[in-house]
Amino acid sequence: MAEFKELPSDAPAGAKLLNWFENRFPTAFAEYEKHMAGYYAPKNFNVWYIFGSLAMVVLVIQIVTGIFLVMHYKPDAALAFGSVEYIMRDVPWGWLVRYMHSTGASAFFIVVYLHMFRGLMYGSYRKPRELVWIFGCAIFLVLMAEAFMGYLLPWGQMSYWGAQVIVNLFSAIPFIGPDLALLIRGDYVVGDATLNRFFSFHVIAVPLVLLGLVVAHLLALHDVGSNNPDGIEIKGPNAPKDAQGHPLDGVPFHPYYTVHDIFGLSVFLMAFSAVVFLAPEFGGYFLEYNNFIPADPLKTPAHIAPVWYFTPFYSMLRAITSQMMYALIACVGLAALMGIIRTKLSSMGKGAVLGGAVVLIALMLSIDAKFWGVVVMGGAVIILFFLPWLDNSPVKSIRYRPDWHKYLYGVFVINFVVLAYLGVQPPSPVGERVSQVGTLFYFGFFLLMPWWSRLGQPKPVPSRVTFAAH
Repeated sequence: MAEFKELPSDAPAGAKLLNWFENRFPTAFAEYEKHMAGYYAPKNFNVWYIFGSLAMVVLVIQIVTGIFLVMHYKPDAALAFGSVEYIMRDVPWGWLVRYMHSTGASAFFIVVYLHMFRGLMYGSYRKPRELVWIFGCAIFLVLMAEAFMGYLLPWGQMSYWGAQVIVNLFSAIPFIGPDLALLIRGDYVVGDATLNRFFSFHVIAVPLVLLGLVVAHLLALHDVGSNNPDGIEIKGPNAPKDAQGHPLDGVPFHPYYTVHDIFGLSVFLMAFSAVVFLAPEFGGYFLEYNNFIPADPLKTPAHIAPVWYFTPFYSMLRAITSQMMYALIACVGLAALMGIIRTKLSSMGKGAVLGGAVVLIALMLSIDAKFWGVVVMGGAVIILFFLPWLDNSPVKSIRYRPDWHKYLYGVFVINFVVLAYLGVQPPSPVGERVSQVGTLFYFGFFLLMPWWSRLGQPKPVPSRVTFAAH
């Protein structure tokens, strides 16, 4: 048992109260010291480093507003839409809580996309932060599941038919597809059983997994330390430190970065409030107009599309047609040929590459394109997990990579935005071709990264972080 710390009798009342708690709950104070006041972060953080804390704030907003919504929501196919209308019209401030929750869902993905892009720019997935990145990608994947299940709950037209389309995709999986789709729906069509399943996962199961991954993400980050725009390790064995062992290129997270993040949070909350109060539907992107119509299994909307944050991956799904399969087969064949010619594999290894390519091409010819569309859509997310082992650049940060890397990253962002836009548009021949090119570029960016990331002469990386006070 630890010894109690005693304060002088004339100590301030606040100090005495704090000391009373610290004597009885020292673990909490030790964790605060480790993860806040005693956690040294690089002193050259820029505006890109506010999105992690903003994601935490939005997560809290979603949990708190979700609790209040559950108090009045009815997970019943006959009552769900009416209960949402009741929240909007009759529950005091219910409209505000609902709009905060719906806007928070989109804000969550905006913040997470920017947070992940910052990691992509500055090499935050590189050694020793591979596990931090993997936990972050797992958070993104679980967040997508959480958002999809929550999307069904209002039981409007887009909720119903969007769920119908997405769940039916699972039936394209060979052998187990129909049974898997039936298990997810809980019935032969999307109905009351589906709504109850999605409600229980959205409210209980998935949030627990999400919170666990967030804690693991933060603990892993604080164990290895934060990256910075220069990609220089401030806590390594050769990093300069003061007499107490603190890095000279770092500052305590509190109060320096808590103030930094509070400023960013203030700006974010102003924008968030403007959307909630002035444009909660955001032109039909945050809340589709068709979702203000009760679900009708007998009337299919003219155009079914998921919410905007799913649309880049939905575009990739739609891009995989029978014609596109021939382009993918050509890519597989070319990759196998390059692997045989350019790599120093043994004869057995080259034979294995050739045999694997032949088997894959045979499967691509024999299985319906719809299944490969599902594979591509899932693969677009799964490939992010392997990013730490795809990037072979000798430097971490884009600041010190060849200038053409910046243009390549810019094209990647534009391509992702174009795919997102095409995903909300009705299918068209031109849109189909553009989305097919965009899909090939998206996967080419990652699959060819081991090659192109080594090209060019990087700029000299300084031994200390570059920092200008502001």
